Amino acid sequence: MVTDFAVPILWAGDLTSTLDFYRALGFTVTWEQSRPYVYGSIEKDSCALHFVAAPPGIDLPAEHAAALLLVDDVAARHAEYTAALRAHFGKIPIKGCPRITRFRPGQTRFTLVDPVGNWITVIQHGEPDFDYGGSHELEGLAKVLDNARILRDFKTDDRAATRALETGLRRFTTTATPLDRARAYTALIELTTLAGDSDKQAHWKSELAALDLTPEERTTLAELSPPAAD
Repeated sequence: MVTDFAVPILWAGDLTSTLDFYRALGFTVTWEQSRPYVYGSIEKDSCALHFVAAPPGIDLPAEHAAALLLVDDVAARHAEYTAALRAHFGKIPIKGCPRITRFRPGQTRFTLVDPVGNWITVIQHGEPDFDYGGSHELEGLAKVLDNARILRDFKTDDRAATRALETGLRRFTTTATPLDRARAYTALIELTTLAGDSDKQAHWKSELAALDLTPEERTTLAELSPPAAD
């Protein structure tokens, strides 16, 4: 019995650089040619991606959605890719192209952006549906944190996540637990770091340092936070 499947065809940019990037991630280059036209293909774990040159006169956006990659263990795949990128670049690229988005405990997807700006969104098989706006089972700053997590990790909208957290802190600082405030400050430190806003980054670091957290709360905060970037 023949099973149908589709193979995404992405823009290549400089084909050699593009294929080198995926080769560093453990993909096998199965085809590479520059004449009579640019074409390349890669494969890993039965997943194939093909690449062609952009049509003449087309200005590619800096970044653009490209393909979904469904995997059985998204945490293990993120660890594999970050280790490969660190070995290839000497650090984990978290800004610009190429880059990989950060990964938090319990997360079910992350995004890989290649040198051309193609987004490969890696998703856990059976990922649950999420309520935008925050879980109905939460309230106050805890609900804001949940919404910001979805905006940041699933919609990859850092600006919206930042606005949600800043608004939530203005509304709920006096009623929020110290741990939820610390989680919000930590998230804003990360977001402002990625945005290159050193003034706001310093502000949120100061707010976090001023919190009086118990040892148990500090341990919980560390467990909920992503690993530090290189």
